[in-house]
Amino acid sequence: MVFWLSVTTVIFALLSAALTVKLILIRKGIVEIRDKFGQRLQSGTNTLIDISTRDKKVRYLADDLNRQLTVLRKEHNRYETGDRELKEAITNISHDLRTPLTSIYGYLELLKDEEVSPSGREYLAAIKERTETLKSLTEELFRYTIVTGETEELSMETVDVGRVLESSIGAYYAVLKQNGITPKIEIPEIKVERLLNENALSRVFGNILSNAVKYSDGDLTVTMTASGTISFSNHAAGLTEVQAARLFDRFYTVNTARKSTGLGLSIARTLTEKMGGEITAEYRDGVLTVRVRI
Repeated sequence: MVFWLSVTTVIFALLSAALTVKLILIRKGIVEIRDKFGQRLQSGTNTLIDISTRDKKVRYLADDLNRQLTVLRKEHNRYETGDRELKEAITNISHDLRTPLTSIYGYLELLKDEEVSPSGREYLAAIKERTETLKSLTEELFRYTIVTGETEELSMETVDVGRVLESSIGAYYAVLKQNGITPKIEIPEIKVERLLNENALSRVFGNILSNAVKYSDGDLTVTMTASGTISFSNHAAGLTEVQAARLFDRFYTVNTARKSTGLGLSIARTLTEKMGGEITAEYRDGVLTVRVRI
């Protein structure tokens, strides 16, 4: 009896040791999968996950992850290729439109001095206004491809954020007034300085103000805090929460009839992130707030 009890104890001890070793190997395999999966995602190479353990279940897991990783890389490459081709197409279209637009604009300037009937003068003014709009949209498309390009680097310098904000509001003040908007401005008296690109920051503020002109119901409040957060708030009854969440999507416009490419806030987001900041939009109780954190 004692003998069989000893044998049973030894067997249980061996089984326990074997299970312990197996668990250790499984754990080691899972750690290897976790580490190598993260490395493969960051490196962007075509190398797959390889593990040292011989456990079938763990190896099945690694094989499944390798298949998903292969699919993910294909989709990522297709996205990058499509995005690059789209930017190249936009650049080419912008270049192709510039020459005829410049010619049309030049001929319109020449026609200013010609004798034209009053109705003809109205038609020419309408043509000139549409030409200027198309020229502006073309320039915005071209600028988008440059801003979002990987080769576009921003030179940084110490910038007085409040001064740039005041300058941007001043540049848009006439447009705001024409649209019946009298902005309320709150800027702290102390200087808020950051390492930024002044031209890029000015463009960010300008694009946000341009967006406010499109969607505001007649009001605009611009608030800046000492911590470097700038908020642009206005009532916008024509928006919804879903539409507000998509305002930073490229080519998205709430109303396709508007004279816009839908790139203004997309460019603003790209420039803000390149300067290490963050830009968000929130729609609550009929008020749209675009917030820039620097």
